[in-house]
Amino acid sequence: MTPSHWYNIVPDLPAPPPPPLHPGTMRPVGPDDLAPLFPAELIAQEVSGDRFVEIPQEVLDVYRLWRPTPLMRARRLEKALGTPARIYYKYEGVSPAGSHKPNTAVPQAYYNARQGVRRLTTETGAGQWGSALAFACAQYDLECEVWMVRASYDQKPYRRSLMRLYGATVHASPSSVTSAGSKVLAEEPGSPGSLGIAISEAVEVAGASDDTRYALGSVLNHVLMHQTVIGEEALEQLPEMPDVVIGCTGGGSNFAGLVFPFLREKLAGRISPVLRAVEPEACPSFTRGVYAYDFGDTAGFTPLLKMHTLGHDFVPDPIHAGGLRYHGMSPLLSHMYELGMFEAVATSQKECFQAGVRFARAEGIVPAPEPTHALAETIAEALRCRESGQEKVILTALCGHGHFDLAAYDRFLGGEMEDFSLPEERISAALSTLPVIRTPSP
Repeated sequence: MTPSHWYNIVPDLPAPPPPPLHPGTMRPVGPDDLAPLFPAELIAQEVSGDRFVEIPQEVLDVYRLWRPTPLMRARRLEKALGTPARIYYKYEGVSPAGSHKPNTAVPQAYYNARQGVRRLTTETGAGQWGSALAFACAQYDLECEVWMVRASYDQKPYRRSLMRLYGATVHASPSSVTSAGSKVLAEEPGSPGSLGIAISEAVEVAGASDDTRYALGSVLNHVLMHQTVIGEEALEQLPEMPDVVIGCTGGGSNFAGLVFPFLREKLAGRISPVLRAVEPEACPSFTRGVYAYDFGDTAGFTPLLKMHTLGHDFVPDPIHAGGLRYHGMSPLLSHMYELGMFEAVATSQKECFQAGVRFARAEGIVPAPEPTHALAETIAEALRCRESGQEKVILTALCGHGHFDLAAYDRFLGGEMEDFSLPEERISAALSTLPVIRTPSP
């Protein structure tokens, strides 16, 4: 059944994560600093010390449209791979928007509506988050304005259509609607955009209006907490505990939502799975980024976040997994990675699409490009089991369907898809503009 509470992992960590800093004073941000962007209840959840936070009944009523989501065993994939491993996947593609994103979009819209907000702004990479927030806003009679990264805006027209169907206004980012977008367009008229740029645009508009707030689909603590309904359900549904848990990472919400409840059980000594995050080689914040304070957006409107980052000026290549094209990683996950609480690997675009095709032909579900990263590593782990004869139990989260991504699959099947090799000098250039952390002002 659907959980009654979200799980907050922070109280169970061996050390608390570093706080966000105000870029002007270099002091930890307080509720007043965040109030122009978020409603009071979400700010309270962001800094909460409670291990469990009750899910409001009004949110549960909407969750019941699709929750609990199915946990499935990939028997036909196991057979196709000839592996002794047992592969399970938690399928979040059954939600109205087709991904895990409504798990946080619904409570964010609910808390904003309860505070009297009229409009929410946001960014979206692949369009999954924008679709989810547009759906959630429709449930609570809120207006929704979305800045969609230009690369995905062009690649995924039907995600734009879905957002508009739910009632949202959608802009290609960078756009001329904002000063942040106009500045980028003046410097690079053909910019493919990035999540950092789109965040700047959405934050700029939200901060300028008293009846408008901003909603974020990943990265922040309260977003990751909302997603733990995935892992909590999986714990109840699994007939056997996993040896390996694998999830894709862009900002970190899908991975955290699956892994945090299992990590709680691991910290308590009840299970001992290997936990593994998988990111794109074209945007490898865990595996090639640095752990430092950086802005969450390109224009520098957000607080400074201690996270694994490629630099807020970094613009990833236009890979089809648009939801993973973010320069930074969740500060909470970054902190936990530094503590050695999970592993991280990077995979290439073509390897991921090959895994997506393999999965679709065996199991019938077409995965979105983002979870194909986790599927690629799941298949690799299963093949290692075939070579070693180990009968491991592998769990992953299939966080969205690929029905609107068939143009990308066409490119792959037609031999037109490229892998993007990220030169070290591009990372070094972006990291050269990291903010200088000064002694706090008196």
